[in-house]
Amino acid sequence: MIGIGIDIGSTAAKAAVVDGEGLVAWTCVQPTGFSSVDASERLREALAAAGYDVATDDVRVVATGYGRVAVPYAHKVVTEITCHGTGAVRLFGDHGTVIDVGGQDTKVITIKGGRVAKFAMNDKCAAGTGRFLEIMADRLGISQQQMADLARSGEPTKISSMCTVFAESEVISLIGRGEPRENIARGVIESVVSRVATMASQAAGAPYYLTGGLCENAYVVERLGALVGSPVTTSPQARFAGAIGAAIRAQALA
Repeated sequence: MIGIGIDIGSTAAKAAVVDGEGLVAWTCVQPTGFSSVDASERLREALAAAGYDVATDDVRVVATGYGRVAVPYAHKVVTEITCHGTGAVRLFGDHGTVIDVGGQDTKVITIKGGRVAKFAMNDKCAAGTGRFLEIMADRLGISQQQMADLARSGEPTKISSMCTVFAESEVISLIGRGEPRENIARGVIESVVSRVATMASQAAGAPYYLTGGLCENAYVVERLGALVGSPVTTSPQARFAGAIGAAIRAQALA
């Protein structure tokens, strides 16, 4: 039985395929765009192009994420906390603290014995999320990766506002005062990482694992590890943790 996971996030839509041997055989990520329904259809087309027909008898589909109810071909919908936990266990192990930084929210999930023991979520404000970094990078006229590269050589500049709108105003003021761009970049990333680390400190502790769109940002991983006081483990596949977890759950429907 082939399991397919569809994870429709606020900014990125992801799919993962787990084959009959339990291996992650294929992944895909696309911008969610305006419509979650359209995003799910684009993923279905990408799956078909890769040789996976969601309508065949040997395939099961589970949808998760912000837009999980917008996947008409899913056999079941499962909460993102459950799917991220399942995916993280597959990728990293059966205990630890999973930190998932998404486009519009941040989740901290405690895993014990291969199951979700507890979780916390910040979904009320974009500060401390990938969207915050995207907005600030746009304001600086650079990519998120360029911002991380600049931040390595910058001096800490405090971004104190808890609100994205006010924080952006702070950045504009810093630019106007002639603050070096690398210092602003350092301040922006420290602002995000410190908020995430504060959330993570409420969990069970090490080992820590990072999932979501920032897992390939080495500087963010490094700074997060420094603030939580322990190395943070991640991998390129970790950005697909929710979709992988959904695919594993889909196999269980057989």
